[in-house]
Amino acid sequence: MPETRRRGSLLRRLLVLSAVVSLLSIGATAWLAVRTTTRAIQQEQGQALADDAEVYDTLLGYAATHRDWSEVGPLIAKLARDTGNRVTLTGQAREPITDSGSGELPERPLATVDPTDTDNQIDPRAVGPFRLTTAERTRLHAVAARVRNCLRDPQSTPAPAADDQRRSIPRNAEIIDEPNGRPRIETPGADLSADTWTCAEGRTELAEPTATETKALGQLDKLVNACLARQRIPAVQVGLANTWTWVDPESARDGQRRNQPVADCLFAGRREQLASWTAPAALLFVTTPGRSAPAALDLSTPNQIRIGAVTGLVLLAAIGVTALVGVRLVRPLRALTAAAGRMRDGDATASVRVTGRDEVGRLAAAFNDMAERRRHVEQLRHAMVGDIAHEMRTPVTNIRGWLEAAADGVVPLDRELMVSLLEEALLLQHVIDDLQDLSAADAGELRLHPQAVEIAELLPTVVDAFAASADRAGLRLHTRIEPAVVTVDPIRLRQAVGNLITNAIRHTPAGGKITIISGTAAGRLRIDVRDTGPGIPPEQQELIFERFWRADKSRSRQTGGSGLGLSIVRKLAEAHGGTVAVTSEPGHGATFTVELPYRD
Repeated sequence: MPETRRRGSLLRRLLVLSAVVSLLSIGATAWLAVRTTTRAIQQEQGQALADDAEVYDTLLGYAATHRDWSEVGPLIAKLARDTGNRVTLTGQAREPITDSGSGELPERPLATVDPTDTDNQIDPRAVGPFRLTTAERTRLHAVAARVRNCLRDPQSTPAPAADDQRRSIPRNAEIIDEPNGRPRIETPGADLSADTWTCAEGRTELAEPTATETKALGQLDKLVNACLARQRIPAVQVGLANTWTWVDPESARDGQRRNQPVADCLFAGRREQLASWTAPAALLFVTTPGRSAPAALDLSTPNQIRIGAVTGLVLLAAIGVTALVGVRLVRPLRALTAAAGRMRDGDATASVRVTGRDEVGRLAAAFNDMAERRRHVEQLRHAMVGDIAHEMRTPVTNIRGWLEAAADGVVPLDRELMVSLLEEALLLQHVIDDLQDLSAADAGELRLHPQAVEIAELLPTVVDAFAASADRAGLRLHTRIEPAVVTVDPIRLRQAVGNLITNAIRHTPAGGKITIISGTAAGRLRIDVRDTGPGIPPEQQELIFERFWRADKSRSRQTGGSGLGLSIVRKLAEAHGGTVAVTSEPGHGATFTVELPYRD
């Protein structure tokens, strides 16, 4: 894919993602706003309806128990204080009765307060001439108490044997007062309609109308029957609780067709009877001062256009910001891509400019660090290849030269020449073995055979092996070894310590001293190899463990070694989970320290 398409692809994806996120955000915000607003309106409307219902019910109860509105003023004022609304009551012609505030009234009233006509029903609190006297209430309450006690203990009343089990269940009977003062018995969870013998005497007496109710029923009979007579319907006799029966039983044969006219006349008769006992119908107005009624959301065409325009502006702003951010993001990525391409093509100096501290800036810094490390590795690789060629060329050249001279008869192929050729071959083999060890270590294939080893026994044998070399160089070997049993590969540890001693012998002048010290501390085994040589400059101490590195570049292979010994020491220490380091001051010798894990 062309680079320009790759570059544009990221920016396009950012723009599309920004547009999608913006649309989702706008939609979610709009949905949440509509939902929240609707819920707030519903709650406000619900509270207003509850307040209005309370005002209406309170005034309806007043009208049901009063003949006029002359004393309603204090009640209106209290309702206005409790609800925080303006409560106004007017006549049917909107003539004022009482008002808790001032100002114009709404065009339509909240409701009509008429206890004799509430949705084609009469308010139960409107009892009129059916209200019992104090004496009647007292007598009926005594009867009701007797019936209640009887129902709570049904065993006190004899009953047929077949019903003993059913009647043995106690009933939770309670006395409830009706609006006109008549008590009635309620037995929750029990139906007494089919039980005609339990407490029959008291229940019958309680169901009989009183003198006050009988007089009121007589008045109601006249009103109802007058209505029925106008419709040529036979007369009825009205009972309590809006019940009625035909005066002539023969009329019941066609009663189903006449039931509705009788119910209508009963309702009309009750309204006419209660007209002088209740307050006249009035109009109720309930308003909230300083606040208009909540309006529904206006989704007219102009508002829809405004909503669309705002949405478009938000979307354009989001896309613009995303484009700006995307360009700033893509620019350093393009630079990184170009630098990586130059590095791929062999430009070892490829790098990018770090312009920030954000993620892209850290990526650029990491790329530059990687490029620098790559240049360093390439330099080491080139140097290593050259050093390997140099190290192997010298012994091979010597061997070839002596063999050609012997073949030409220039020198005799005697024992002395054979020994010299063998030494060159051994040096060549030593270089090859060191390279093989380093290659195995780099590949993670350096095999160890760990076992428990007593350091106080292992290190002296290593030191003894170099005693002759130290004597020939005019050096003294000293040891301070602390007994300790560690788990290591003894052969590889001998190799590592031997390389350090060899390096110390090579760089310590005659008359010097080499000291080997071992000890344990903080769960680590420490082996120090100190010499009294010229030391190592600070700037070279970080390079001393690199392959084929020599402190003195003028040293030859014979005097300076192969340059691989210290690299092998580092690899062997790392293979054991340890480390190797050097400390030195120029002119005061050097100390090489190997630290390995140790358990008591």
